[in-house]
Amino acid sequence: MIASRSPIVRLAIQAASPLAIMIGAFVLFAGHNQPGGGFAAGLLFGAVVVLRTVAGLQRPEHAIGFLAWGGVIVCVCALAPLLWGEPLLNQVVIEGTVPVLGKVKSGSALPFDIGVTLIVVGLILSLLDGLGATDLSQDAQRTSRVRRAEIDVRTGESSGQDDA
Repeated sequence: MIASRSPIVRLAIQAASPLAIMIGAFVLFAGHNQPGGGFAAGLLFGAVVVLRTVAGLQRPEHAIGFLAWGGVIVCVCALAPLLWGEPLLNQVVIEGTVPVLGKVKSGSALPFDIGVTLIVVGLILSLLDGLGATDLSQDAQRTSRVRRAEIDVRTGESSGQDDA
């Protein structure tokens, strides 16, 4: 796979990941007032995970944890209004003044969106795990070790790393 063999692709993915995470955070926090929200943010974060996994920069882990915590947060946000006699999924808006930012408004839609984001990322992690992405990242690491060994043989140097 070219992503695991090309240092340029790996570097590009490493450089683009923080930008994509910042955009995902913006989409998450702006989602209940503008286009976006938990699902769109989850897809952006999931795309980062997919690219980094295919490039061999990380391995998919903790899918069940993401799914479980997301489900708990969504259920709590959905059922909490019932405790105060409000309808299911009723949104409560809280306003306040913050010294640097000025007037800030948020509501119960934000934790709900965070839960949805966790569920979407968990589903993407589960999909990667089911498709064998762990094997892809291990192949990328193995290819990297073989390339280092080839370079060491050509230059006559030793990298000092165990190739086991």
